[in-house]
Amino acid sequence: MGATIRREENGVWVLHISGALRKEELDAVQAVSIKTMDPQDTAKVLVIVTEDFCGWVGDEVWNDMTFFVEHGDRIEKIAIVGDPKWEARMLMFTGAGFRRAPVKYFTRDQLAEASAWLD
Repeated sequence: MGATIRREENGVWVLHISGALRKEELDAVQAVSIKTMDPQDTAKVLVIVTEDFCGWVGDEVWNDMTFFVEHGDRIEKIAIVGDPKWEARMLMFTGAGFRRAPVKYFTRDQLAEASAWLD
């Protein structure tokens, strides 16, 4: 399945991840978001991991850190909402602890809390 992204009226980018995520799908949504942002803009990101998410495809290609290096400082906060079984891997995947932006994981029933935390 993959990834889709949209910008909400409040400026928060909502990224839905479903099925088996491929690097080229994530690269495509990241490219779309960067193209629509002004160079000085920053972003708050709400990642929603759907129930049918089953992991990442192609482990060997995920070590590409280009987006993180070039645009990582433009992200203010990342809230991730999903099944608790994905928490550790999602935090690692988003670079929690390695980026300036705080990253926090929420369970599916905490979507409102995740949105409030981003404000």
